[in-house]
Amino acid sequence: MPNPKRRHSKARTRKRRAHDALRQPQTSACPNCQEPRMPHRVCPKCGFYKGREVVQVEEAA
Repeated sequence: MPNPKRRHSKARTRKRRAHDALRQPQTSACPNCQEPRMPHRVCPKCGFYKGREVVQVEEAA
């Protein structure tokens, strides 16, 4: 197996890792209740997806 002859500098390593940062997940407004939700997912607040109720959501007391 080939091994590196020289170590990578800190700058070179950090340049490579420049794209590894975590990003905040994208959200869109639910058309039914206007709460933020992940795209292509059932709304966790109202249980609607594509204009119809898919999941029965219990109200927290």
